[in-house]
Amino acid sequence: MDKYIWLIPLLPLAGFVINGLGRNTLSKSIIGGLASLMVLLSFALSVGAFLQIKSTGVPINVTLFDWIKVGNLHVPFSFLIDQLSSIMLLIITGIGFLIHLYSIGYMSHDAGFGKFFAYLNLFVFFMLLLVMGSNYIIMFIGWEGVGLCSYLLIGFWYSNPSYADAAKKAFVMNRIGDLGFLIAVFIILNTFGSITYADVFSKAATMRSGDTTLVLITLLLFVGATGKSAQIPLFTWLPDAMAGPTPVSALIHAATMVTAGIYMIARSNILFTLALATQTVIAIIGVATILLAALIALTQNDIKKVLAYSTVSQLGYMFLGLGVGAYTGAFFHVLTHAFFKALLFLGAGSVIHAVSGEQDMRNMGGLKGKLTITFTTMLIGTLAISGIPPFAGFFSKDEILAEAYMHSPLLYILGVLGAMLTSFYMFRLMFLTFWGSFRGTHEQEHHLHESPPSMTIPLIVLAILSTVGGFMGVPHALGGHHWLDHWLEPVLSASATHTGKLFIAPNTEYMLMAISVGVAVLALIYAFVKYVKQADIPVPDSQERPALVKLSYNKFYIDELYDAIIRKPLDALSVFFYKVVDKLGIDGIVNGLGQGPIEAGRGLRLLQTGNVGFYLFMMVIGIIAVLIYSLIKI
Repeated sequence: MDKYIWLIPLLPLAGFVINGLGRNTLSKSIIGGLASLMVLLSFALSVGAFLQIKSTGVPINVTLFDWIKVGNLHVPFSFLIDQLSSIMLLIITGIGFLIHLYSIGYMSHDAGFGKFFAYLNLFVFFMLLLVMGSNYIIMFIGWEGVGLCSYLLIGFWYSNPSYADAAKKAFVMNRIGDLGFLIAVFIILNTFGSITYADVFSKAATMRSGDTTLVLITLLLFVGATGKSAQIPLFTWLPDAMAGPTPVSALIHAATMVTAGIYMIARSNILFTLALATQTVIAIIGVATILLAALIALTQNDIKKVLAYSTVSQLGYMFLGLGVGAYTGAFFHVLTHAFFKALLFLGAGSVIHAVSGEQDMRNMGGLKGKLTITFTTMLIGTLAISGIPPFAGFFSKDEILAEAYMHSPLLYILGVLGAMLTSFYMFRLMFLTFWGSFRGTHEQEHHLHESPPSMTIPLIVLAILSTVGGFMGVPHALGGHHWLDHWLEPVLSASATHTGKLFIAPNTEYMLMAISVGVAVLALIYAFVKYVKQADIPVPDSQERPALVKLSYNKFYIDELYDAIIRKPLDALSVFFYKVVDKLGIDGIVNGLGQGPIEAGRGLRLLQTGNVGFYLFMMVIGIIAVLIYSLIKI
C-alpha cells in the first residue's frame, strides 16, 4: 500500500488539471464523472491505507524526495498516515465524493460547471495535503491552499458584488490567522531545530509543563486555528461563506476547511497538553463561540445562515473538547459533525432547488409532503445535531460535555445551554420549512418537486451515517466499547501519560446524559408549540422587533463593530498614506527633482533666439563677468 499513497492527493490534482484545461471543451457528464471518479479512487486508496494500519498498527511513513536541505535543516517531502490522519482521509474523500456526486445534479444548469468541478478537486487536493504531511511546512502549504480554494469557491458567482465581498472577507480573515500559524512554525523550528512532527513531539514531551515557549507556540497555533475553524474573533467569514454554491458550503463546513484547525491541534496534542494556559484560553473561546453563534442562529430566517451559525457553534464544542483535554471527544465530534452537517447543507440545497432558489424560511412551509426524501433525511440530521439518542451527535457531544463537567461545572452548564439552543433553532428550521402550509408564490408551489437521484442518494447515505456513526464511540457506561478511543491511543499516548485517564462514575454519566437529552427535548417541544401549534411565523424585515431579538437578528452588530474599529480606521490610514505620504510626500520629492531641470531648461531655452546681435551682446556680458571675477579673486 505504501507505494500508492502518493496517489491519494495526486488523483484530485489530476482531476483539477484535466477539468481546468478542458472546462470549455469537455461535456458536463465527462467533467462531473471524472471529478467524482478521482475523489472516489482517492477514497478507495484511503480505505486501503486505513485497513493496513488497522491490521498492522504501524503508521505509513513515505518520503517522496528531499525537499529542503540547508545546513542542519532537513525537510523531506513526506507523508504520514497514522490513526488520526487515516480517519481524516476517509472523511475528506468519502464525504467529498458524495458532495461531488450531488453537485452533478445541483450545478447542472450552471455555465461555470467545468470551472466549479476543477475548483472542487483542487480543494480536496489541498485538504489531503494538509492532513497527509509529516511536518508543519507541508501542513502549511495545504493550509494556505484550502484558503485559496475557499476564496475561489465562495466567490464563484463573482459577478454578484456581495458574493465577491464575502470571498474577500474569508480570504483576509484567514490571512490574519495564518500569520499566527506561520510565526508559530518559525518558533518551532528555532526551538526544536526541526519542523517534522516526530522530532518536535519527541523533544516537546521532555519539556516541563507550562514552559513559556510552549505556551507561546500553542497560542500562535491557536490563532491560526481560530481563522480556519471560525472561532471568536475570526468567525464572521464562515456565515458569509454560504454565498458560494450550496455544495461548497457542505464541503467547507463538513469535510475540509473548518476541520483544519481541530486537526492541527489534535495532531499537536502533546504541545497543548503541556500548555495548560493555552488550553484554558481554548476552552473559554470555545464555549463563548458556542453560545454566541447559537444565540444568533435563533433568529435567522435564511435556511443556510442558520446552518452556517450552527457550524460555528458546533466547532465551539470541538474547541471546548480540545480545551479540556478531550482530544478523542473533539475528534469524534469532527467525525459525526461531518456526517450530519454535510447532510443538512445538502438537504438545504435540495430545498432551495425545489423552491426555485428561495432561501428565506418565511416563504417556505408545508414541504414534507412534497420532498419526502429531503424531509426524512434532514429530520435525521436535525435529531443528530440536537443530541437526541441514538443519533450520531448524541454520543460525540455528550462525551465533550462529560469531560467538560469533570474539568469545570461552569463550562458544562454553558455547554448544556448551547445544546438546548441548538435543539431549538434546528427544529425551528425544520418546522418553518416543512410543516404548516406553503407560504411561497403560486409559481414556486407549482414547481415543487423532489430532487433527482444524484442529489437524493448522497442524502440517504449521509442520513445512514448520521444514524449509526455514533456507535463507534459508545461509552462504557452504556455497555459499549469506545472503538475510536482505542483507535486514537497511539497518537494521543504522549498526552495521556501527562494527564492520565479520565474516569466518570456510571451514575454521574447517566445523570449528565439525562440532563443534556432532557433540555434538548424540552427545546424541541417549545419549538413545536411555537412554530407548529401557534404557527408563529417570523416578522418581515420591515417590522420592528423586540430589542433582544433585534440584537440577535443583526448578529450582535459584530460586523459593524469590526467595521468601526478595524476597517474604517485602516481605510482612513490608507487614504492618509495615499494622499499625504505618497502623493504629496514621495511623489512631491521625486517629481520636484525632475521638475527643477525641466524649468531650468525652459529658462535657458529663451536664450536661444537666433539673433546674432543678442549672442554678441551676451558674449560681451560674459567677458566682462569673467574679468570682474578675475579682479576680485586677485
